[in-house]
Amino acid sequence: MTRILKALLRWVLILGFSGLLLIALAAGVAYWLVAPRLPSVAVLKDYHMQVPLQVLTADGKLIATFGETRRIPVSMDQVPDMLKHAVLSAEDADFYTHPGVDWRGVMRAGFHVVASGGNKTQGGSTITQQVARNFFLSPQKLYSRKLMEMFIALRMENEFSKDQILELYLNKMFLGHRSYGIAAAAEYYYGKKLDQLTIAQCAAIASTFQLPSAVNPLTNVPRLTARRNWVLGQMREHKYINDAQYTEAINTPENAAPHEQPIQVDAPYVAEMARLQALDRLGNDALTEGYVVKTTLIGTRQLAAVAAVRDGLAIYDHRHGWRGPEAHEELSAGAGESDYSNILSSYSDVAGLVPGLVVHATASEAEVFLLDHQTIKLSLDAISWARPYISDSRVGAEPKAVDTVLKAGDVIRVIRDDKGNWQLTQIPKAQAALVSLSPEDGAIQSLVGGFNFSRSKFNRVVMAARQPGSSFKPFLYSAAFERGFTTASIINDAPLALPDPSQPNGLWTPSNDDDKFAGPMRLREALLESKNLVSVRLLDAIGVRYAREYITRFGFPLDALPNNLSMALGTASVSPLSMARGYAVFANGGYLITPYFISEIDDRDGKPVYVANPARACNNCQARLLQNTPPAPPPASMLTNGVSASASSSAPAVAASVATAGETVLPADAHSGEAAPVLAPHVIDIRNDYLITSMMKDVITNPLGTGYAAKVLNRPDLAGKTGSTNDHRDAWFVGFNGDLSTAVWVGFDDFGSLGKGEFGAKAALPIWIDYVGEVMKGLPQNSLAMPPGITTLQINNQSGLPTETGDPGAMSEIFKVEDIDRLHNMAQQQQQQNQDQQQANDIF
Repeated sequence: MTRILKALLRWVLILGFSGLLLIALAAGVAYWLVAPRLPSVAVLKDYHMQVPLQVLTADGKLIATFGETRRIPVSMDQVPDMLKHAVLSAEDADFYTHPGVDWRGVMRAGFHVVASGGNKTQGGSTITQQVARNFFLSPQKLYSRKLMEMFIALRMENEFSKDQILELYLNKMFLGHRSYGIAAAAEYYYGKKLDQLTIAQCAAIASTFQLPSAVNPLTNVPRLTARRNWVLGQMREHKYINDAQYTEAINTPENAAPHEQPIQVDAPYVAEMARLQALDRLGNDALTEGYVVKTTLIGTRQLAAVAAVRDGLAIYDHRHGWRGPEAHEELSAGAGESDYSNILSSYSDVAGLVPGLVVHATASEAEVFLLDHQTIKLSLDAISWARPYISDSRVGAEPKAVDTVLKAGDVIRVIRDDKGNWQLTQIPKAQAALVSLSPEDGAIQSLVGGFNFSRSKFNRVVMAARQPGSSFKPFLYSAAFERGFTTASIINDAPLALPDPSQPNGLWTPSNDDDKFAGPMRLREALLESKNLVSVRLLDAIGVRYAREYITRFGFPLDALPNNLSMALGTASVSPLSMARGYAVFANGGYLITPYFISEIDDRDGKPVYVANPARACNNCQARLLQNTPPAPPPASMLTNGVSASASSSAPAVAASVATAGETVLPADAHSGEAAPVLAPHVIDIRNDYLITSMMKDVITNPLGTGYAAKVLNRPDLAGKTGSTNDHRDAWFVGFNGDLSTAVWVGFDDFGSLGKGEFGAKAALPIWIDYVGEVMKGLPQNSLAMPPGITTLQINNQSGLPTETGDPGAMSEIFKVEDIDRLHNMAQQQQQQNQDQQQANDIF
């Protein structure tokens, strides 16, 4: 018997050894066959996780993120032990002890496949194998893929530490709802940083690794909760938590909810511009390589701009009456909250205008159901503005009862006022744009391209081509001052008829906005009161050709300027950005800057790949003093309003574009160290600048000025000009001081009329006042000092010529010094003419 047992034992040993030898041989052959196809795991040392593009303000506030994935890479020292233990308990408890492959798990999986007749549901993969599969292999369940997975895992264990492998795993894995990695999952599901997660939340995130699309904290809560509680049990079994912690965690209800990364500054038009620039400069990697675009926007100023535009459009819109509900639904007698919610489900908040459903209305009040299931009441005071809209210039009578305006079933918009009370409102049909930039270097500090980006992505600041009306006149007056005209030159404000074959009667008869005529008047008065006929005569006097060429000094391309006298009325095609740029020349002493909005682009490690070095006015810096060049036209490359392909293929060809302007300040390589200042071209004489600015200050400070409403800001350093076009299609106000040049436009995208009386002073100026008043609070005054070569002279307010101090019509005016002798000669000639005329009268 003993002999038989020994023989059997010997055969068992022989067979076992042979089996091991065959397995080793098979493994060797398999490795020999597979090895040439195995990827190099060394590439993981420099592997970059896909991280979305971020766009920030100059003060570091988030504007937007772009990319298909949510990912926030973290290092192992940023991962709390509790979350680490939860993941290990759920996925691979022996991770720190096995060599990369859990042979017992492999055997279990193999026996399961045999026992189930080939079913491959049980994988037995370690964390290392999962990393290998996710980085190098497809998810197909093939034996060859499994074999390669194991060999790659063994290689990885030889190349990397356990913590390095785990770090790759925690950052790489998909965890549902576009969230990749534990940090993105924690932020999206719970709105928390990793170190803020509870034990239950750690276990819930760990539970998501297995089936992220089907089992995650939002998609299948019962299934997720069951998996979470199992993970908690594993954590207790491995002594990561105690009984009390376990009991508390399993009794914690799952409270996940979507948490998008909070946008801190509302600037979607700039965000889209930044995205297009990043793609243009960095290629498709821009959205996946973790770049950070730092814009020139200042968060507080951008928020002020958004508020000013929306408030201004709401005021204009209410002024023109109630257009009725957005929709009407018939409510059944038994309708309840679920029915109301279904009706509102296709509506969303638009720029703070909340959708609501009127569920009951009487003469005194209306009950309105909102998306958040609260019911509010609107009184007659809350709808008092809602006079019926009749036309762009007419509204009906003020409502006397609520139910004459609102009916049950109406879908409407409501908003809270400054006191927190709900008010009826509606989405404005008119649009507006605001852009504010630094006159020193063109850095855009705030930009609003329209009322709401989600409803219209057309960026009116850079893509719109509109007529500027009278806001264009300062450029014409500047040209006239270079041809010998002065602030006191007399031009006749009287009817004018010029040949024009395109008109029915063959005559062009321009007029003033009020259809009144003031007769001969000084140019200061004419600009102050925005007299059109004076501008036409002035343009005719200096010549259209000269004026067009001169006005290009403000950055406008020649083909955007009409080759006829209508240019005097502001019929050029311009954008708000190009107007703000042109006025910046007046604000900075006569230098043409180029608008830009990206100050720096950093890679994922915070290293700059681009740093802006824009051309600066640098009025008093040493480099400018050494250069001391006379004013001259700017380079042709600076006269472009064209939109680049990256901006919009459908935009007007003459619209100003930051994308195109940026070509001069966005080089392919980053600047290293402190770059020497690039000097903006000197385009107009500072004395010319000072004279025009003084006249535009009068527009605000003089009661007769079209911008007098801005005097409420009590800022003597502010200057600007209103603009209106035929049939009130466009309303403008463009203004500045030494710190900011800001343009505001209001109009309809279809070029419809804003309505009778909707001049720039009424429709656009209030927006400018709200914005500038907010951003200028507490800032010192900043405007050009009187330059050398400017002098003060007493003139007669009727003739515009020098006079004696005792003259009752005497007033003080400023001139270039070289104009003084000419003015005195003109006064003497006038005096001689008067004497000759008097002598002639005496004879008769």
